[in-house]
Amino acid sequence: MILHQCTVVITGASSGLGAEFARQLAPQAIAIALVARRETEMAVLAAELQRGHPSLKIAVIPCDLTDAEQRAQLPGHLAALGWRVNLLINNAGLGDYGTFADGAWVKIERMMEVNVMAVTHLTHLFLPDLKTHAPAGILNVSSLAGELPIPDFAAYAAGKAFVSRFSEALRIELKPDGVAVCALCPGPVKTEFGAVAERPGETTPKMSSAYQTKEHVVRTGLRALTKGRARAFPGFVVRATALLVNVVPLAVLRVVLSRRPRKPRATGK
Repeated sequence: MILHQCTVVITGASSGLGAEFARQLAPQAIAIALVARRETEMAVLAAELQRGHPSLKIAVIPCDLTDAEQRAQLPGHLAALGWRVNLLINNAGLGDYGTFADGAWVKIERMMEVNVMAVTHLTHLFLPDLKTHAPAGILNVSSLAGELPIPDFAAYAAGKAFVSRFSEALRIELKPDGVAVCALCPGPVKTEFGAVAERPGETTPKMSSAYQTKEHVVRTGLRALTKGRARAFPGFVVRATALLVNVVPLAVLRVVLSRRPRKPRATGK
């Protein structure tokens, strides 16, 4: 059983889904490494977890996941503690809503570094430990957006498509080594993601029927990983949408997506 007495690394652990992963794993984990930029928020979470689970080992590791050197130091931090990692949750993610041409390159680059490069790099860094300490697992937080070429979320959706396909390929490669891999593909969740993704003067579309709580999303992802599933789509609307977009011809999707809720604003010369 992957989750029972696991030693887990969770990225993006200062809030949202990352913090919820820590809360749900705390009753059965031996050790949890919280990884994110915001040390204060992680320290508060660590104190909460420690109160409820006094025997749980917790490490708070501030790390800017856009920095490859900081990422490369993470396995060494845990090795110094004598921890043997058998579960990696690549949860950290950023968004950017608006037309690609009008986006600030600094924000787009940062998003792709976290959503794509950090997931790939951390997986590569921790795989030696994971393969040695099977049964082990990797849970990559992707998105329903990865199933679609979404205008105004072009780079974000493309990055999440990478995460889903990357996870599928790794699942096949690592099965003989006893390492399960699953991509968690939620729709909208009530976290701070939307506020961070929005640009000044923009508002991300709201799909109220597709919203799921972070508690449900995390439970769905952990359950799917333990059952050996390749992907998890939390909630009926999200599952139905994923099924639909994979059977509808691309030509039809192009027409549907061209009628997106946000229209480009006119620009004067």
